[in-house]
Amino acid sequence: MIVLMETVIIYVALVLVGLCLGSFAGASVWRLRARQLKEDKVNGEPVDAKEYKRLSKLTKASLAHDRSQCLYCSYTLRWYDLVPLVSWLSLGGRCRQCHHPIGWFEPLIELGVALFFVGSYIFWPYELTTSIEITRLIIWLVSGVGLAILFAYDAKWFLLPDRISFTVIGFGIVNVVLTLLTTTDIVQALWSTLGAILILSGLYLALYLISKGRWIGLGDVKLGLGLGLLLADWRLAFITLFAANVIGCLVVIPGLISGKLTREAHVPFGPLLIAGTVVAQFFGGYLLSFYLVGML
Repeated sequence: MIVLMETVIIYVALVLVGLCLGSFAGASVWRLRARQLKEDKVNGEPVDAKEYKRLSKLTKASLAHDRSQCLYCSYTLRWYDLVPLVSWLSLGGRCRQCHHPIGWFEPLIELGVALFFVGSYIFWPYELTTSIEITRLIIWLVSGVGLAILFAYDAKWFLLPDRISFTVIGFGIVNVVLTLLTTTDIVQALWSTLGAILILSGLYLALYLISKGRWIGLGDVKLGLGLGLLLADWRLAFITLFAANVIGCLVVIPGLISGKLTREAHVPFGPLLIAGTVVAQFFGGYLLSFYLVGML
């Protein structure tokens, strides 16, 4: 009974923390976009005037006085408007003041991060018996918040913000250090990490250089570096690449058949890489075991 209660408490905590950090991720996406538009305008690059007007208000307040607000009527959200998922459901997905539809963007991020947190605990492939092993899981969860921001931003605007990519890379470096502290073969672990980086970042760097940026953006190269460091295993990196392409086919082919996509359509690869990484981390060990059994 005690074990059951502890398990329930852990799951509830993961859901609540995941929803809260998912809300933070959603708010961060809009603030990053607002700052990006402001920088683009200062640098003389073309920006959408309507989008700039709607989001520029997010850059006017200092960090200490930055408050969440409606992007349409500038209504400052109260604490009861900020309860993840619950507030959105209670208001029917609309602003409390102007009643403008908020959309599904924010609740999907909140729910996605919460599911990511729970799934990470359920399918975590490593032991959780020491402080270092538990810290590795925490690093993965926190990195997942950054990956959620990158996923949403790239899916919406076909860009991967550097400040978030570099944050993920930083957490990835910490993960590699912790991995080396728990392994009995440091040399093999280093080579495996290097292989993961070459597969997920080196390959895209080569494509970027060969195509001079026409086939793939430099942001995918930086994202691949962060993902390679988080996985720290060349076999999982290979599964990530394979899973990303399979997921891409499942997304693109139906779109082509239905006519919603054309052969010239640009599909952001960042979200596919992130989804492939989650698949590899959760199920990579099972897939490798299944493959090795089949080879015997």
